[in-house]
Amino acid sequence: MAVNRTKKAMQRTALSVALGMCFSTVAFAQSNTQGAIFGQATAGSTVQIVNPSTGFSRSTTVGADGTYRFSALSPGSYNVTLQGDGGAAIASREGVYVSIGGGTPVNFTTSGGSAATLDTVTVRGTAIASQIDVSSVESTSVFTAEQLAKIPVSRDTTSVALLAPGTVRGDNAFGNLASFGGSSVAENQYYVNGFNVTNTFRNLNFSKIPFEAIAQQQVKTGGYGAEFGRSTGGVINIITKQGTNDFHAGANVFWSPDSLRAKTKNVYYANPLTPNSFGKLEEDNSKDEEDEWVGAVWASGALVKDHLFVYGLLQYSQKDSQAWGNVDSFNNTKDSVDNPNWVLKMDWNINDSNKLEFTAFKDTQKTKSRTYLNEPGELDRGALIGTSHSENGGENYIGKYTGYLTDNFTLTALYGHGTFDRSTYLRTAAGDLVEYGGDLNVPATGCPIIVDARSDLRKAATGVYGSTCNITGGSIDRKDSKDTRDQYRVDAEWALGDHLIRFGYDRDDYESVAGQAYEGGRIWRYSTNVGPDGQLNTADDFDIVREQIVQQGSTVKLKQWAFYVEDSWNVTDNFLAYIGARWDTFENLNGDGATYVKIDKQFGPRLGFSWDVNGDSSLKFYGNAGRYALPLTPSVAVRGASASLFTRQNFNFTQVDPVTGAPVNPTPRSALSYVNAETGEPKNPETIAAKNLDPMYQDEYILGFEQQLTEHQSIGAKGTYRKLKAAIDDNCDYTPIYNRAIEDGLDPVLPSAGFPYCRMFNPGKDPVYLTDIEDNGTLTEYKIDGSLLSPDAKRTYKALDLFWNGYWDRLFIQASWTIAWNKGNTEGGVKSDIGQADTSVTQDFDYKELMVDAYGYLPNDRRHSVKIFGNYQFTDEWSVGANLIVQSGRPKNCLGDLDLNPAPGSDNFSPHPYGSSFFRCGTTEIGASGPVSAVPRGKAGRLPWTNSIDLNVAYAPLWAPGLQFKIDVFNVFNNQKVTAVSEVAENGYQTDGTPLNTYGLARAYQAPRSARFMVQYDF
Repeated sequence: MAVNRTKKAMQRTALSVALGMCFSTVAFAQSNTQGAIFGQATAGSTVQIVNPSTGFSRSTTVGADGTYRFSALSPGSYNVTLQGDGGAAIASREGVYVSIGGGTPVNFTTSGGSAATLDTVTVRGTAIASQIDVSSVESTSVFTAEQLAKIPVSRDTTSVALLAPGTVRGDNAFGNLASFGGSSVAENQYYVNGFNVTNTFRNLNFSKIPFEAIAQQQVKTGGYGAEFGRSTGGVINIITKQGTNDFHAGANVFWSPDSLRAKTKNVYYANPLTPNSFGKLEEDNSKDEEDEWVGAVWASGALVKDHLFVYGLLQYSQKDSQAWGNVDSFNNTKDSVDNPNWVLKMDWNINDSNKLEFTAFKDTQKTKSRTYLNEPGELDRGALIGTSHSENGGENYIGKYTGYLTDNFTLTALYGHGTFDRSTYLRTAAGDLVEYGGDLNVPATGCPIIVDARSDLRKAATGVYGSTCNITGGSIDRKDSKDTRDQYRVDAEWALGDHLIRFGYDRDDYESVAGQAYEGGRIWRYSTNVGPDGQLNTADDFDIVREQIVQQGSTVKLKQWAFYVEDSWNVTDNFLAYIGARWDTFENLNGDGATYVKIDKQFGPRLGFSWDVNGDSSLKFYGNAGRYALPLTPSVAVRGASASLFTRQNFNFTQVDPVTGAPVNPTPRSALSYVNAETGEPKNPETIAAKNLDPMYQDEYILGFEQQLTEHQSIGAKGTYRKLKAAIDDNCDYTPIYNRAIEDGLDPVLPSAGFPYCRMFNPGKDPVYLTDIEDNGTLTEYKIDGSLLSPDAKRTYKALDLFWNGYWDRLFIQASWTIAWNKGNTEGGVKSDIGQADTSVTQDFDYKELMVDAYGYLPNDRRHSVKIFGNYQFTDEWSVGANLIVQSGRPKNCLGDLDLNPAPGSDNFSPHPYGSSFFRCGTTEIGASGPVSAVPRGKAGRLPWTNSIDLNVAYAPLWAPGLQFKIDVFNVFNNQKVTAVSEVAENGYQTDGTPLNTYGLARAYQAPRSARFMVQYDF
């Protein structure tokens, strides 16, 4: 590429000077799955574009106002020609690069506005352009395959997104996901060739196209138009590679050996208030291993020249790892992850006015996790307990039609079908099958989960209780868990004089087969009761055990549809005004197919402007304002709106099975209780959510500028303000309704299918609930004072982005610095404080007390983020790339117990049943212990700054064209700063303020230094 860029630079002529660098005027917005070419020329003349790779050609007549436009173009390189009478070329420009969602300006007028007269002079452009796109009011970054191949970056969608300003890595509890503009990781949308591939079940996953097949990745961090919705975070939009008239094929292998990977730091207990463990080893990572390789082969070309093209890729990857974990654990694991994936892209240019596209890809990930016995206190690999088999991902099929029906009207239509498996089953060492089928009356097979939460004195007397046959230590998904999406949309674009009107409709139907159960059917939780002397850790203490069963299984649905319309109006030759509107409808159905939430025609206005100050794309001011809404995820219905089972019962016991860890012949000491009215019976869908429920939505305002300093350099700045206007979560305080019913002389029946404990609402708003008070089928409506349930949900994001871009023949550099403030009392759909991934049903608003002192800096708050990356081609064979990210640390919390009966001078402590979940903490980080006091959100300090430098070197020998070798080294200096810690500071199930030794324990570090080798051959 460097050789080609150098030749292209040498071939530039005086035409660029003659045209006064007048590459554009302000033009209309364009589709976000394709691109556009626009500009000025003599009215009535003809402009032709040709894609030399595919033979695709279109012509248009320049309008009376002297402007022309080609819309809905596939990304790639085009030749643009101004034709005179008889079709003779007057002037042309080659190598005009069109990017996804971008408008590329090509003017055939001089700076004074007169027509160019340089007969048949050709100007060759560059594949990577640095000029400013004055046709867009959005905040986007576009990364091409050529660019990504030159910088050291992990080959996954999230790592690329993190190169963009305004993005930070989310908490490791949710996997490899990014936070956009202060939103939670559960608020993003992901697209491949225009098809939504977000795993909407919890919004915490997406279908992943094999990285080698990505042609361009667009990252939208804000200000996107009415075409996009269902996101309050960001949008990642991917276009795949496609075939051309030339035959191409190749193969590559990437290998990341464990031998060159540094060891992850060990984890030590960090709470000084637990001196018996403080400073001692908790997690030994010295024997952990990880080895990965990825291989791909591909081919592309024309089946029918200029008309029918195909691109195909096969990819297989394998990652083997083993983790020893907690030194006191009864087990350790060895994992193997296989990814047998493929991509097929076909393009049929029927004629110059009609195109068909077909995309299919598979992204299945098969994980096999072997669990072995471990001797607590040692790193010991004992006998195999069993193996967990899980499968994630599936297949996606996308068909798209583009019709250039007239010079001024373009129509596109898309249909896509996708599946995403989430199934799990287990095998014991003896080969016995362990699984959950989704039937509430049939528990999962296998050995139960054992939790020993007894006092240290009792553990010392009997030894720690545990299981030697439980494989996962948690819940398993039902064996047939999967998601299915069917989406279709129609979009139209109509140029009417100074206006470009775009409008469309899309429908997205999502179905989830879901459910979970504890492995072995239950959890046995051992605890210590205080004896008659009222003191813990004395001889009269005694042990009890609690059985807990949680099971769900249902098929739930989310139906979404939307209309949008937008107008991009050239008010003057260099000022573009944008106005758009979107109407979203969200309908959630439970396991019985009944609607329990429907939000109809949620209005989302969009406004924006782009001012090409000098009329030559050298200085642009832009701004936008918009409202963005997010639906309720289908996962909520599995437990909250469908039949589910949640029971607890306490037992006395005298003996414990040495293999399973379960009590032998326990005797009840309490009656069976149903938690949250989860009795296994169907719930009344009318009673699950507030009847006046709004979707989660936020308002966003952006103001910025971009300036071209020289032909090769540009700078810019952007200010962003986001404010959450409404959130959706559940509240479990039924007392306001109960009290109203008593006042009305009714006799409430709790729990019942029509009187749930937990319901969906907008925190801080006055919900209107229907309730079957007396379990007789009669629904009573109550409007509840919202202040009795919770405060308003609050979240704001304020940021200033500064950036500089430089592109030369052999060098490109991009740099950004983001200064941001992310503050509120809710992160969004998930809760990083405790790693809670129950989207839209976090514990935040379950009870009003949980929100006391909850306002402060949120987990995705990073005051400073500096990102610099680029590449230098220092010879025709050798190049070097670099990637630097420096970020300030996230805020920390101290979560403690809440005394429900705080009588002055009293030693009696009545803990809230939510345990150590409150921003009131007697255990502080500085080591002082005393009365419980408020520790507001974010006031327990901050984690350290992190920095990481990645480097690569590539060699493409001239003696073997097509052959290339590359080595990437990530985190060169092996900086392993803590990126997440345990914020739960007290044991809410024992006594007032009892400190936990796990408070402050590192949950995640920066990834250690690693190396990746590549060999690739293209022919």
